[in-house]
Amino acid sequence: MVKAIAAADLPRLRSTRDTRDRIDLITPDIFGLRDIKADRITYHPGDTAAAHYHLDAKHFFFVLDGSGTLHADEKVIELAAGDVALIEENEVHWFENTGTEEFTFIELWVPTPSETVWVDPDDT
Repeated sequence: MVKAIAAADLPRLRSTRDTRDRIDLITPDIFGLRDIKADRITYHPGDTAAAHYHLDAKHFFFVLDGSGTLHADEKVIELAAGDVALIEENEVHWFENTGTEEFTFIELWVPTPSETVWVDPDDT
């Protein structure tokens, strides 16, 4: 059975840390799936995420537009439109957009993480 969700009806999160936008694409609440989760994230110029990791889930990033920096453990990786990156289970990571254009990507977890752990619980 086909299930389609109008873009206007997808859950959205506005960050309390900066101006990032998140649209939930695949979640247990939307499609009832627990073996995959996906969001579309837009980092506006100057946005950064807090360092964190996801328990027991691989984390893929498919860059749609712009460019940004992925920090993963001790590595700094520059990503641009068309690039794909993978973070392993429990690997600390975060993003930043130091450019002048929006940085947008799809993030995909396999399976849905049981928990997101913030390195600094006061910085989410």
